[in-house]
Amino acid sequence: MKKILNFSLNNSIKKEIIEWIFCILIALILALLFRYFIATPTTVKMTSMFPTLEDKDKLLLNRTIRISNKIPQRGDIITFERPSKTKFSSTDEINTASPIAIYENEPAGLFNRFIYYVLEIGKESYIKRVIALPGEHVKIKDGNVYINDKKLDEPYLNDGIVTDVSGIGFDDFIVPENCIFAMGDNRAGSIDCRNFGCIPFNKIEGIVLFRIFPFDKFGKIQ
Repeated sequence: MKKILNFSLNNSIKKEIIEWIFCILIALILALLFRYFIATPTTVKMTSMFPTLEDKDKLLLNRTIRISNKIPQRGDIITFERPSKTKFSSTDEINTASPIAIYENEPAGLFNRFIYYVLEIGKESYIKRVIALPGEHVKIKDGNVYINDKKLDEPYLNDGIVTDVSGIGFDDFIVPENCIFAMGDNRAGSIDCRNFGCIPFNKIEGIVLFRIFPFDKFGKIQ
């Protein structure tokens, strides 16, 4: 009788442990899905978006763009996967007829892609502001940005800021379909689409919803 009772007790404990493991796994999967497809916090690094964003600002990203096929709007602040090539040494390397950023760092294998894209281990991202949309003609000249030959009003820039092409870059082109052109607000201190070309929609990770920290700046970002 005692053996039967012990056997039953052991089975009950094992069953409870399995149920807890199952619940934890489900919770982890739901958390990963929420983080990848819905929203996730992120921390600003460096000062490419100054004065709008500062180093170590904590933000909340809206990631529903991955399932809604929503096109970011001009002025949106987005994060996207860092291109594998961020600098060109010669204008001969730049294809202005199809100025799309180069991505050659696709991980091999399902597990490695999960680690890179879902867990985001080893992945680098940039945070910039959307300046131009698919089909628009971008021209950078005389320190200003022109969209379809109309000077772009940029009230988020500090007074006196000029927009130049950073070294060998892109200054006169049409934004390809399913791509956006983005730059940092700190134009002199930003590596952005002027350096490496336009960002495909499928490389955009999220749109900034609002700032979480510091608390005195909590809220929506203009």
